[in-house]
Amino acid sequence: MNAAEVIDVLEQRGALRHGHFVLSSGRHSDVFVQKFRVLEHPRLTQRFGEAVADLFERRFEAVASPAVGAIVLGFAAALAAGARLAIAEREAGALVFRRGFDFRPHEKVLVVEDVVTTGASARAVVELVRAAGAEPVGVAALIDRGDRARTDLGAPLRTLVALRTDSWTPADCPLCARRVPLEDPGSSRL
Repeated sequence: MNAAEVIDVLEQRGALRHGHFVLSSGRHSDVFVQKFRVLEHPRLTQRFGEAVADLFERRFEAVASPAVGAIVLGFAAALAAGARLAIAEREAGALVFRRGFDFRPHEKVLVVEDVVTTGASARAVVELVRAAGAEPVGVAALIDRGDRARTDLGAPLRTLVALRTDSWTPADCPLCARRVPLEDPGSSRL
């Protein structure tokens, strides 16, 4: 599955939206990817999971994904590679592995995200994997928003699609300055 095919599917399913949105990071953007318009289809999710696993040649033993948005894609990538899945959940504002998820020393782990903007969640999961004594082989994602606010993730990033989009802090958002109505279509913030 190449980038053009992924974009085509996103557009056909109404997942690629334009307007004024608040992202889960709290930043604002004129582009939003409503990934669940594609991930709600199991066969399509399976294809995306296979393609994500192929980004790292299925050379990993486990997948680690942050809850909630990336769990479905992480599961599909783990299934494609015959790997197991560990889920990082928020506890007191920080991502942690709960429910007995653990890794063997030096176990090769692929961190799977859905959409990477700032990369904060992916970076946190990479750090958790490393702190557990395992080896993060990389970060794989459906979409890289190409945000300039992103810093190093601590592992190589490979994605099915690279969208060149902008995001802004609310104070610097040109759409807010123009009073364009703000939508919050899928934020995981409480």
